[in-house]
Amino acid sequence: MALRVADITGGSHFGRRRDQDSHARGEQADVNSEEGESHDRESLGVSPLAELEKALEGREFSLDRHRFLLLLRFLLVNLVGAALLSAAYLQGWVAKAMAADSTGLVMLIFGLFVVGLALCGWKIWRASTELNQIKAYDPLKPSRVGGYLSAIRLRSANSRSITAELLKLKLSNRIGIVRHIANSLVLLGLIGTVIGFIIALSGVDVDLAADVNSVGPMISTLIGGMSVALYTTLVGAILNIGLMVNYRLLLSGTVNLVTSVVELGERYARD
Repeated sequence: MALRVADITGGSHFGRRRDQDSHARGEQADVNSEEGESHDRESLGVSPLAELEKALEGREFSLDRHRFLLLLRFLLVNLVGAALLSAAYLQGWVAKAMAADSTGLVMLIFGLFVVGLALCGWKIWRASTELNQIKAYDPLKPSRVGGYLSAIRLRSANSRSITAELLKLKLSNRIGIVRHIANSLVLLGLIGTVIGFIIALSGVDVDLAADVNSVGPMISTLIGGMSVALYTTLVGAILNIGLMVNYRLLLSGTVNLVTSVVELGERYARD
């Protein structure tokens, strides 16, 4: 009986030892497998840290590309415009327009265009920055999207719709000045047309039309007035087109800003 108990005890001890050895061999196999996989990745020149850095680099590049996309379009459009203006200057057309304008309207139109272009560029930069804030929204940083989310918090769908309309009106009013400046360029060109015709007709005198010595000055005044009328209209129309192209870029960026803010607000409201 004692021998049988000893055999049973020894068998139980041997079974536990065998299980421990099997478990140890399993852990060693897992370690060897992990080391093998790590060795394979290292042999291929790819490590987990490198993969993480690569993913982060790609994400940062995507964010930067979104941040400057609208601004790059603005710079590209105005680079083309600057090239066309340089070509016109080299051909002498700019000097002719300035010399033919005795009223100074051409310089006024050009100066107003520069002001409008500067305002448009600043507003495009602002819209690009706010779009980037939406893509990388941080509740701890003050921003327009943060103010909007605070305004619609715990509100109904109808109330959120009213807030979205108010945001749309506010942003459209922010860019409206650029459109008004662009329209004023055409109006100044038309005013120059009227002034030019007045100058041209003011030098015509029916009583002196038969005098040979008076015909020359009358023709000179007529040509000068027509030059003012035509050049102011031409400059106003061309610069209006250029500023309106930039305004359309600003408008598209503002539309994207409004839709992105509203979509983010609705997503937060559902959550």
